[in-house]
Amino acid sequence: MVSMTKIEPLGAVRERVTAELRQEIIAGSLRPGDRLVERELAERFGVSRVPVREAIRALVAEGFVHFETPRRTVVRRLTPNDVKELFELREALEVYAAGLAASRATPQDLAEVRGLLDRAAAATGAGDAELITDLNSRLHDRIVAMAGNSLLTEALEPVAGRLRWMTRRNEEWPQLLVEHRELYEAIASGDPDRARAHALTHVRTNYRSTVRHLFGEEAP
Repeated sequence: MVSMTKIEPLGAVRERVTAELRQEIIAGSLRPGDRLVERELAERFGVSRVPVREAIRALVAEGFVHFETPRRTVVRRLTPNDVKELFELREALEVYAAGLAASRATPQDLAEVRGLLDRAAAATGAGDAELITDLNSRLHDRIVAMAGNSLLTEALEPVAGRLRWMTRRNEEWPQLLVEHRELYEAIASGDPDRARAHALTHVRTNYRSTVRHLFGEEAP
């Protein structure tokens, strides 16, 4: 009997390469200024250069890499203005989402957030930066989902990866856990004004911490 090797569709290969490169950038394995060479990446992933080229284009569109020249692609170096603009967007949308979540969250929604907080507490105690980053991102995604507004979710989706990339550098994990617990309590209270106030404080505190950790300076 002749064995049949399953061929992975080109689209699936592209998505896999894109996801792995994105995660390497977020985790810091690929650092700002590092060059992405199609031939080398194709060899490393065991694929042709076509899905690598398409993956690089996708990461350019997401803001992770950019073309220094037509023949040289590097991981993007974040600037203070990049951080400022993304946090301004986060402030506008996540604060609004928290208010909606306070008025629309179900008991099951709140139980899921409590579960994420419990796991984040354990990861914080263990100092597991990768898991902490993942759980914190999932917590924010869950709050946005609780708002019950699909357009709001779609508006945040294109920048979610970049926000995770930036906040990954902020290692003030115990403080973040405290803020997330306070935000949860505010949403669970069912008071939209209280939820928005805590979300605003959290986003602005996180902005200052991120600027400090990225650039060694205080945010304006």
